[in-house]
Amino acid sequence: MTDTSIASLISHFAQTDKTVAVINPTSAKRIYDLPQLSADQVALEVDRARDAQTDWAAMAVFERANIMLKLHDLMLENEDKLLDLLQLETGKARAHAVEEFAGAIGSTRYYAKIADKALSLKKAKTGVPVLLKSFVAQVPVGVVGVITPWNYPLALAMMDVIPALMAGNSVVHKTDNQTSLVSLFVRALAIECGLPEDVWRIVAGDGAEVGNAVTDTVDYVAFTGSTATGRIVAQRAAARLIGCSLELGGKNPAIILSSANMKKAAAIVAAGAFGNTGQLCVALSRVYVPETFKAEFENELVAVVESLKVGKSNDFEFDIGSLTSSAQLARVEGFVADARAKGARVLTGGKALPEVGPYFYQPTVVTDIGEDVSMRCDEVFGPVIGVYGYDEIEEAIDAANDSEYGLNASIIGNRKEAVRISHFIQAGSVNINEGYRATFASFGAPMGGFKQSGQGRRSGIGGLLRYTEARTVGIAKTVLGLGLPLNARGWKRMAPLMDVLAKVLRRLP
Repeated sequence: MTDTSIASLISHFAQTDKTVAVINPTSAKRIYDLPQLSADQVALEVDRARDAQTDWAAMAVFERANIMLKLHDLMLENEDKLLDLLQLETGKARAHAVEEFAGAIGSTRYYAKIADKALSLKKAKTGVPVLLKSFVAQVPVGVVGVITPWNYPLALAMMDVIPALMAGNSVVHKTDNQTSLVSLFVRALAIECGLPEDVWRIVAGDGAEVGNAVTDTVDYVAFTGSTATGRIVAQRAAARLIGCSLELGGKNPAIILSSANMKKAAAIVAAGAFGNTGQLCVALSRVYVPETFKAEFENELVAVVESLKVGKSNDFEFDIGSLTSSAQLARVEGFVADARAKGARVLTGGKALPEVGPYFYQPTVVTDIGEDVSMRCDEVFGPVIGVYGYDEIEEAIDAANDSEYGLNASIIGNRKEAVRISHFIQAGSVNINEGYRATFASFGAPMGGFKQSGQGRRSGIGGLLRYTEARTVGIAKTVLGLGLPLNARGWKRMAPLMDVLAKVLRRLP
């Protein structure tokens, strides 16, 4: 990506004197200066999107779908550029950039293909089948605010922006300051495919000022980020009586069953814990193993982790990339230091790698974690996993559920037994013999969290319909309507007939 093309992309933003430097995480060198918008400028962007929304909503759904399918194909043609941008802004390994790209195009393809049927007029059951007829229409809410984080800037954007657009809304999208380029590039591709320019506006700036400005002016908010910020978004949305969906933090458990092959289980756990350098809301961060197999599992997990190559390149040479910022590095170091200070053992890793790059950190396995260790309950959001032993499966289930979070979980072992146990896990997604990819890649299934991990769901038909209002149209099929009486005496005569009708309808299939 040349300086000229970067300048072209950020020219999308309104003129402002305020900027922040965006750095390459693998080198800490400045890439470019990102304009920072004010709340007033965000309001103007929302006005532009609102003006464009009516014509966009009037377009047939299949026409909107054709634009998105063209975008899908154009993204495939520009895959290397998108992967380069993802690595440039996040520091992630090439393999994890590919995984994110697959999620982005998969979600785009899914919504383009199912929207026409999902949004079509539906006939509804009525209380009086002969005399009444009703239909339900899904109507776009208007302007949708989408607020995305830095860790998966492409996939999470497309999972929220595309269904909002397919439902007939316009979108005002707040990107994280660190990762705006990839969204700007995809938006430019979408415009090339026929998307009206003002239907998808992108804003950037101070998280509180710009995020609040979006929430305070749009008609629905889709937010992905921390639980603390999610509460603020929910409160501001509730004050305006607008809808919101929130995908928030996770402290995701894995339960290893005694039926599991410990070597295979270790490989699954490592893949689920260290994807995207652990900077993933659904990443595994605590694993529960039968005490009789704990030492064996730990040895197998350490062997897998120590085989992972940490480094930076735009090819597939390395397994683990960089953390994305100095704040992330400090966060991870703080959790590991706290664990060590309170008697936990670091089986492998536990050190920064400044010789590789400023924010690189070894994938880390910790055991013997006491009740007072902060990583036991708090989300690390880095390449660190804790190992815990259990005696009975009920103990493991209780421990897995003993968290304020409930986003993702994994169960590894005999499939039938694992499925049975999944019904007792308090999480929005449960993966059997996988870490997170089995559910994350299920575009047709809802994704979200229990408890403090969020509200609402992305993905699936519900991920599209959340951006709509349901309008019911009821039709009386006689000229005189239902012919119901207007006074109490008439209702007295009608009541027995209504009881008879109810009994007849009860017997119908």
